[in-house]
Amino acid sequence: MKSIDSSKIFIKTINPEETYEVRLPVLRPGKPIESCKFDGDNLNTTFHIGLFYTDKLVAVASYMGNSNLHFSASKQYQLRGMAVLHQYQGLGLGNLLLKKGEEHCKIKQADLIWFNARENAVNFYKRNNYHETGAYFNIEGVGTHIMMSKNLLKTTFNKS
Repeated sequence: MKSIDSSKIFIKTINPEETYEVRLPVLRPGKPIESCKFDGDNLNTTFHIGLFYTDKLVAVASYMGNSNLHFSASKQYQLRGMAVLHQYQGLGLGNLLLKKGEEHCKIKQADLIWFNARENAVNFYKRNNYHETGAYFNIEGVGTHIMMSKNLLKTTFNKS
């Protein structure tokens, strides 16, 4: 698939269980479905969005109201479990999903979005104006990550 018909794309909020069908093959291949359940998935401060193409769920992202002490922003959201099915990667769908998530966070008056990015996704996030913070680290059984963030309302960062 080299191009995509944008008229067949829609993004909407979904429930946590719906995210598993995309999280599993992309983020947890070969692992049990239970590994797709994240702490905080069911909190009322969490929202999940899904991108559908021709009525098929092909990309997901979860945003959790969660503060990180590395940042001074008063209202923060953590992005978790962002994934695009392999056959739909490279078509700009991740960009669309990320922008929609940012819009939702702004509506919720968030100052900042932060997350732990997989090493192979860092350039994608950089192209979307996210910035690296700190050093790379390993998450057991998942791989190498680095913390990244984006100011939504021009909030300053702690230097520590």
